[in-house]
Amino acid sequence: MYKYLIVLNILCALLLSSVAHGQTCHYQDWHWNVKQKRVVELRNVVKDYAMLTPDEVDTQSGCSVCVEDQQVIRLSGLPEFSVCKRYAPMVRDALERLIGQGEKINSVIAYRVGRTRGDIDARGNRTGFSNHSYGVAIDINAGHNGLYENCPQFGAHCKLVHGGPWRPQHDPFSLHREGNIVKAFTHAGFKWGGEIQGKQKDFMHFSLTGY
Repeated sequence: MYKYLIVLNILCALLLSSVAHGQTCHYQDWHWNVKQKRVVELRNVVKDYAMLTPDEVDTQSGCSVCVEDQQVIRLSGLPEFSVCKRYAPMVRDALERLIGQGEKINSVIAYRVGRTRGDIDARGNRTGFSNHSYGVAIDINAGHNGLYENCPQFGAHCKLVHGGPWRPQHDPFSLHREGNIVKAFTHAGFKWGGEIQGKQKDFMHFSLTGY
């Protein structure tokens, strides 16, 4: 029954999207190669919505990897970014409120299609779309809130692999659990990457699942 409901949700999302967007989907795809540690196989995709595969649609939000399912957000003092249309009003309102309160925000990254998760194929390519690919993940102040590996708990053993160092006690752009930015997005239903379970900590990152 659960699998049936997931398939039904995907079909409904595709049907609504095809009606709303003239049945055409556009996005730029690429894979992260774990052997070469770089982006490979960059390509532009144009296809009918009816031809989208289940992995191209996020079951929780209904947003797909298509540009047409994203909404551009423009805020004073920040480069524009795009986010899943379902969450765009909430994200915009939260950020406007936080900036108005004087919170330090200098960058926001949301929609960015790429296969950085999931299984690895014979060539060393990741095959699964990230949450950013659907516009349901947000990175805030990446230069001050890095992604760390070997980090079940934060400490000197953690290895910074992306973004800038996380220094919440010294850097006003670094996020922390009791800060207004983390509270605002967790209250809205997002999970903070600084509290994900496992060997990674992603202090810039918010998503529906935390990953």
